[in-house]
Amino acid sequence: MRLTIFWERMADHFGAAYADSFARDHVMTELGGRTVHQALDAGWEAKDVWRAVCASMDVPADKR
Repeated sequence: MRLTIFWERMADHFGAAYADSFARDHVMTELGGRTVHQALDAGWEAKDVWRAVCASMDVPADKR
C-alpha cells in the first residue's frame, strides 16, 4: 500500500484533521507501543499499520 492511499484511508475514517492527530498521539499495542507516525518512521509497511489501525479502532470491513 502506498503512503498516499494509507493517508487517504485515515482521512476517510477519522476526518482530515483528526487523522494526523490520531497518528501522532495514539499509542497502539498492535504497533508495539508506537504511534502510527513512529511505526511508519521505523519502517513498518503502510498496509500493516493500516491493519493495526483497523483492528484497534474497529474500522468496518468495507473500509479496510
